[in-house]
Amino acid sequence: MKVTVDRELCVGSGQCVLSTAQVFDQRDEDGAVVLLDDEPPWFAPFRCPAVIAGWRNS
Repeated sequence: MKVTVDRELCVGSGQCVLSTAQVFDQRDEDGAVVLLDDEPPWFAPFRCPAVIAGWRNS
Protein backbone atom coordinates (compact mmCIF):
# COMPACT_ATOMS: atom_id res chain seq x y z
CA MET A 1 0.00 0.00 0.00
CA LYS A 2 1.13 3.52 -0.77
CA VAL A 3 0.01 6.94 0.40
CA THR A 4 -1.59 9.48 -1.89
CA VAL A 5 -2.46 13.14 -1.23
CA ASP A 6 -4.79 15.59 -2.96
CA ARG A 7 -2.90 18.91 -3.04
CA GLU A 8 -5.95 20.73 -4.37
CA LEU A 9 -7.76 20.11 -1.07
CA CYS A 10 -4.77 20.81 1.21
CA VAL A 11 -5.49 23.59 3.73
CA GLY A 12 -1.81 24.09 4.57
CA SER A 13 -2.17 23.73 8.34
CA GLY A 14 1.16 21.91 8.63
CA GLN A 15 -0.10 19.35 11.16
CA CYS A 16 1.09 16.48 8.98
CA VAL A 17 4.58 18.00 8.83
CA LEU A 18 4.73 18.60 12.58
CA SER A 19 3.75 15.04 13.42
CA THR A 20 5.49 13.09 10.61
CA ALA A 21 8.21 15.28 9.08
CA GLN A 22 9.93 12.22 7.60
CA VAL A 23 6.86 11.67 5.40
CA PHE A 24 5.43 15.14 4.68
CA ASP A 25 6.75 18.62 3.91
CA GLN A 26 5.12 21.84 2.68
CA ARG A 27 5.75 23.96 -0.39
CA ASP A 28 7.14 27.39 0.49
CA GLU A 29 4.96 29.27 -1.98
CA ASP A 30 1.53 28.09 -0.79
CA GLY A 31 1.98 25.69 2.13
CA ALA A 32 0.51 22.74 0.21
CA VAL A 33 1.66 19.29 1.24
CA VAL A 34 4.62 17.55 -0.40
CA LEU A 35 4.87 13.79 -0.01
CA LEU A 36 8.45 12.71 0.81
CA ASP A 37 7.80 9.00 1.30
CA ASP A 38 4.88 7.18 -0.33
CA GLU A 39 5.40 4.06 1.82
CA PRO A 40 5.40 5.53 5.34
CA PRO A 41 4.29 4.10 8.69
CA TRP A 42 0.62 3.04 8.71
CA PHE A 43 -0.49 6.04 10.80
CA ALA A 44 0.96 8.81 8.59
CA PRO A 45 -2.14 9.54 6.44
CA PHE A 46 -4.22 9.97 9.59
CA ARG A 47 -2.10 12.98 10.62
CA CYS A 48 -3.87 15.14 8.01
CA PRO A 49 -6.63 17.28 9.60
CA ALA A 50 -8.26 17.90 6.20
CA VAL A 51 -8.30 14.16 5.45
CA ILE A 52 -6.68 14.59 2.03
CA ALA A 53 -4.14 11.81 2.58
CA GLY A 54 -5.10 8.19 2.16
CA TRP A 55 -3.95 4.73 1.19
CA ARG A 56 -4.05 3.20 -2.29
CA ASN A 57 -3.04 -0.19 -3.58
CA SER A 58 0.49 -0.32 -5.03
